[in-house]
Amino acid sequence: MSRTYKATGINLKTQVLGESDKIVTILTPEFGLIRAVAPGARKHSSSLGGRSGMFVVNELLIAKGRSLDKITQAQTLKTYPGLAKDLGKLAASQYLAEIVLSQALSEQPQEELYELFNEHLHRLEALSSTNASGVLAHLAHGVFHLLALAGVTPQVQVCCLSGRSLKPDFTDPNWQIGFSVPTGGTICLETWKRLRTQGEGEINNQYPIPHTPLPMPHAQTVIVHRQEIPLISSRLGAMELALLQHLSQPEIMQIDGARDHNWLSVEQILRQYTQYQLGRPIRSATLIDSYFAANHDATI
Repeated sequence: MSRTYKATGINLKTQVLGESDKIVTILTPEFGLIRAVAPGARKHSSSLGGRSGMFVVNELLIAKGRSLDKITQAQTLKTYPGLAKDLGKLAASQYLAEIVLSQALSEQPQEELYELFNEHLHRLEALSSTNASGVLAHLAHGVFHLLALAGVTPQVQVCCLSGRSLKPDFTDPNWQIGFSVPTGGTICLETWKRLRTQGEGEINNQYPIPHTPLPMPHAQTVIVHRQEIPLISSRLGAMELALLQHLSQPEIMQIDGARDHNWLSVEQILRQYTQYQLGRPIRSATLIDSYFAANHDATI
């Protein structure tokens, strides 16, 4: 068996190794995630220096190793220089890369994930405006599509409790819908409140006398009733629901009336949901928070 192989990949993460090397985590369509050493990449004279940077797409020749493979040749095919020139675009790209790192598999083809990630990097870089809404909209769009590819998109078109279609009501400024991360999506608040009332009523009917000792066989029944009532993680208005429902479309379109705070609410909902699915926090999200805060301060 050959000790070398060829692959095309995009760099998702780099780590320092020793005095002059790097460990690069690469997403390839052929082999999924690869961790390989880029020898001498931290030296100024190294040809692997720039080619081991974030979001660089290379054609690689890699030598197999016992614990880590080693990059022996790299030819750059594509870069995204526009991402590094804008804090918001860079933060959003790192945010998406962190999700990709959690989803990608090793030693298995990841062509769809590879193509999808590159497509959303291209869209972020191509943004003509650097306002917060544009970055947040494209970030939310990318996160939703990554969740869709993994088969864990939140339900945003119907109520998770009743199954009824949800349509944002722009005529009522106080209209709201609930979103439950553990339940997996949107919840009609009227249905949720009715469920709570019914649940409390059933419990009260079972135990009408507060001072009567509760028989043990019924203790579990109380727990079941409480578990059936979903936790509302957040509440959103008509605009936020409209934006969430729009994210399933292939292209992100400008929606009249959408403001920075609407897109920020959508991003935070998707962040909570994604972190729940991944089982860990998205560390790069703090960069988005910093970017949005700076952008907000600059416009007031």
